[in-house]
Amino acid sequence: MTPTKDAGIAAGDGDLRIALLLGIANWFLFLDHIPHNVVNTLTMRNFGFSGATDLFVFVGGYATTLIYSGMAVERGMLVAATRIFRRVWQLYAAYIVLFVIYVELISYVAARTAAPEIISEFNITGFIDHGIRTLIYGLFLQAKPLNLDVLQLIIALMAFQPIIVCGLLYVPNATLAGSVALYATARVLDWNLSSYPDGHWYLNPFCWQLLFVMGGWLALIGKRYASDIRSLQATPALRAAALLYLVLALTIVSVGDIPALAQMMPDGLSDMLLPSDREDVAPHRILHFLTLMFLFTLLVPRDWGYLRSHALQPIIKCGEEWLAVFCAGVFLSFAAHLILITGPNSVARQVAVSIAGIAAMIAVAYYVSWSKQQDHKSAVGAHS
Repeated sequence: MTPTKDAGIAAGDGDLRIALLLGIANWFLFLDHIPHNVVNTLTMRNFGFSGATDLFVFVGGYATTLIYSGMAVERGMLVAATRIFRRVWQLYAAYIVLFVIYVELISYVAARTAAPEIISEFNITGFIDHGIRTLIYGLFLQAKPLNLDVLQLIIALMAFQPIIVCGLLYVPNATLAGSVALYATARVLDWNLSSYPDGHWYLNPFCWQLLFVMGGWLALIGKRYASDIRSLQATPALRAAALLYLVLALTIVSVGDIPALAQMMPDGLSDMLLPSDREDVAPHRILHFLTLMFLFTLLVPRDWGYLRSHALQPIIKCGEEWLAVFCAGVFLSFAAHLILITGPNSVARQVAVSIAGIAAMIAVAYYVSWSKQQDHKSAVGAHS
């Protein structure tokens, strides 16, 4: 059995839309992590069932599968697996550093500002009561400090990436079918990973893996079905159905803010679809996200000229350096929240901290990119 021929695209895909979407996801995650902030009303979660986490996981699966499948085809699966586990270690190390400093910083701020409520708000009460025990559970990814759930999920998904890449290279459709089966089984049997001191992971990896695998499947098999996808996108009735579903989702999530909309909805429909089921990523949430991607790829083709415009480069750069930017965003969202709760929480202040945080994330992305270039130049010079 040989890898799918479409795996060759992994060697040099060069699709700037991947970095663009990862950058957008990073910005939206930062804004969503700042409570009581008027600017986060502009993020994805306010316009439908899915949100920035869905985008981050799907595009992350797409990007990593492209990278490591190309490596597996060119240099062998063993080499690809070792590089995947090296990346997992980098992610895990970033998580541990974030976890320890994050908890210490919140504890320090709570004591200095006489605002102990932020300890429970950021879900680190267990660390205060049982520091060593909570730290040990944190090392096993079982603690649940606020805003680190996405990184926990990515670590878990990346740990199984060798199996995913191998399956997608040799039996892509069967691998996708197995992912769907695991998703359905986990929802029916209520599978999830436990957390400390009680409960389960905020983002169930047995369910969220479906979006990750879907992204990888599209990365490797997308070209095979490109003509079929374009035919579907060219069908007026299907485009209209997609738009109607997005309007329906927007209407349902707006019911809480606009009570008059509730009277327009059929009985029971709003109650059935309104819970986005973030933990187990509900089917209507996945459908909403796939509908967004269906229309996005229609409106923003691969060769869209604006992808190379100066205006979009900061977002794209944040997507290219997604790990450093994400880690910076976690700290920046806490700093922004601290500024808002220790001073007048005006709209102008909310806008200011949001803009300042995004500017800092852009600065981090450009610095990391520049630093990598210098390291590359040094390595080239050493071998010349």
